[in-house]
This record gives sequence, C-alpha cells and structure tokens, in this order.
Amino acid sequence: MAKKTIKDVDVSGKRVLVRVDFNVPLDNDLNVTDDLRIRMALPTINSVLERGGSLVLMSHLSRPKGKVVPAMSLKPAADKLAELIGQDVAFATDTVGDDAKAKVEALQRGQVLVLENVRFNPGEDRKQEDNVKEPFAETLATFGDVYVNDAFGTCHRTDSSMYLVPLKMEGKPRVVGFLVEKEIKYLADTISTPERPFVAIVGGAKVSDKINVIRNLLGICDKVLVGGAMAYTFELAKGRNVAKSLVEHDYVKLAKELMEEGADKLELPTDTHCGDDFSGDCNKCVVEAGNIPVNFEGFDVGPETAKKYAETVLTAKTVVWNGPMGVCEIPPFDAGTTKVAQAIADGDSTSIIGGGDSAAAIQQLGFADHVSHISTGGGASLEMLEGKNFEAVDLLDEA
Repeated sequence: MAKKTIKDVDVSGKRVLVRVDFNVPLDNDLNVTDDLRIRMALPTINSVLERGGSLVLMSHLSRPKGKVVPAMSLKPAADKLAELIGQDVAFATDTVGDDAKAKVEALQRGQVLVLENVRFNPGEDRKQEDNVKEPFAETLATFGDVYVNDAFGTCHRTDSSMYLVPLKMEGKPRVVGFLVEKEIKYLADTISTPERPFVAIVGGAKVSDKINVIRNLLGICDKVLVGGAMAYTFELAKGRNVAKSLVEHDYVKLAKELMEEGADKLELPTDTHCGDDFSGDCNKCVVEAGNIPVNFEGFDVGPETAKKYAETVLTAKTVVWNGPMGVCEIPPFDAGTTKVAQAIADGDSTSIIGGGDSAAAIQQLGFADHVSHISTGGGASLEMLEGKNFEAVDLLDEA
C-alpha cells in the first residue's frame, strides 16, 4: 500500500488542502480537553510551512448530521493549533461559503486556515444524493493545489472530504501525510510481512465487533489470545457456565466456527476474575474459566491467564493488541490488562496498539513510549486489521 507522501511534493508557493482529524473532545466551555489528534497532525503541517506552502485544513468534529451546531465548531481546535505552532491560524465560519472562499483566496505563503466543521454541510455525507455531494466536493477541490490525507481515523470512510474531493483533484498531487504514512506502515505493511512469532491479543466486549479481525488474524498470526467479555461467548459455545456474564447468544455458532478454524492458534482464558456487581467493592472470586458461580459475572481474565498471555507476548517478535482483557477502568479488574500491557512494554517486539480502549490503557499506564505504534483510529485500525482496502487511500498517488 505504498503511497507518495507530503515530503515527495514541492509545496513552495502552493496551497495545500489537508484532511486532518481534529475530532477532539471539548468541555462545556468549548475548550479542547485532549489535543493529541491535533499534535499528531503537526509533522505534516510543519513540513508544509517550513517549505514555503500555505495550508487549508478541513476536518469533522462529532456528528452534527449536516446542520450547524455551535457546540461542535472547529474554532476551539483552530485556536489550539495556533497555540501549538506559535502563529496565527485563520478560521472560516463556513466550509464552502463566502467566508471560506474569501479566506482561501487571501491566504499567503506560510499561513494556515482552518475551515468550519465539514459535517455542518450535508454534502459531506457519503449517503447523500450526488446533487448535494458534488457541488460541495467541487468547491473544496478548488481550495488546493495539493491534496493530503492525514486523517487516519476516517480513512475507512468515503465521505466527500476523504474521497470525492481527491477524486475531483485528479491531475494534482494527491498524497498521504506523515500520520497516515505511519499508520499504513504498521497496520498494513508490518502485519503483511511480520517478524515471527507474530502474536495478536484481541479483547473487548463483543465477538460481533471482532469476528472479521479474529478471522483475518488467525490466517496470519502464530497465536491469537482472546480476552475481555467476548471470551464468555466462546465459553458458552463450549457449553460451559458463564452465569451473568455478558454474552452474545446470536454469535455462539460463529464462536464455535472460530474455535474450529483457530485450532491450536486461538487461545482462550483458563481462569476468570468474577464479581457479583459492577463495582470494585463487590464480592469477588477467581474461578476456572466456564465455571462462574450463580449471580456472578466475569470482569477480567484470571491471574493464571494473565501470566500465560504475558509469557507468550514476551517471546513474540510482532505483537498486535486490540481490546482490553477486562473492565480495565475498575480496579482490581484492570489486572489482566495491566499484565499484558506490561509484557508488551517489556518485550522487544514490534508492538502495534490498535486504537480505542487498548490505546487509552497503554497511555494511562505510562507505557506509550515503550511500544512501536499506537493507532489514532479505532474503527479504521479495526478495518485495516480485517485486511480491508480503503478506497479513500487507494485513489491517492502511488509511490
């Protein structure tokens, strides 16, 4: 999936249209509470500025569904960006309206403009009729001499700013930014030719969310370690007792199929840390997997499983982790997740953390600097782990 990047383009004197992911959390006073996604875009932004280009940045924030919702404005993100890069950042109060057009036209070398939330315009929605999407995308396409996709979190989508806009910029450079380049390197290229042993750890609540991920990983991994509440659906598929544990009855048959396909590659917990209430203060016990007492619920893998999984991870040369081992936000049911995270940090593998709760856990535990890559895209990283192609990336210039 090798694509040209922004470093391959001469941007001097050119206007560079960049799709970024500034979908950042805001508090009640509309202050950015976590600027990670903005900071992840800085290498691409600084590269353009240092080489004499100007920038038009477009992004979504939350789900305004084609309507203007002031609480979802990108103005706070633009202000945070100005603070991070130490220079003024202009802000357009619309996306393709008069204010945006005027400010794009006035943009000078070395200047930055952030457009208002693209999802304020119904033309951004990939499900809209062509007569709504086309004019929106055509106008955005006139805003740049170069198109850059640096929004990995939405790379699995074909909304207008991700797909139609670069489609309409055919003949102009259409490349990836440094963030998307890095995501592709780890989530596609490294996984397609991994150093072995290659171990995947898959957790989270639902088998239904991870069926295709598990199936794809079983085809390429040496071991797939299962944790989280999804393990109880597998136990139910074996005809064992899961008591009040979260299970997906509609996916028991598929769980059986995955166990058959996985044979000795798919590993399930051997013990379970249980509680009788969703609370750290509940009555607790550790039991053999599939032997959960009445009125108890599985909340974490047990210590025997955590130890075994950690030992497997420590021998690996490539590790992919997506999904916690238990209810990691409630001690002591964070023990399994912590043990696995510690093993990944202590090992010498190429370690890829696939976004979402596992990425948050790695960061909260202080291990972020000890892993190779933490993905910025939850849904996008899952789809890439499933082996899916991304149309929004496929149409960009080949390296």
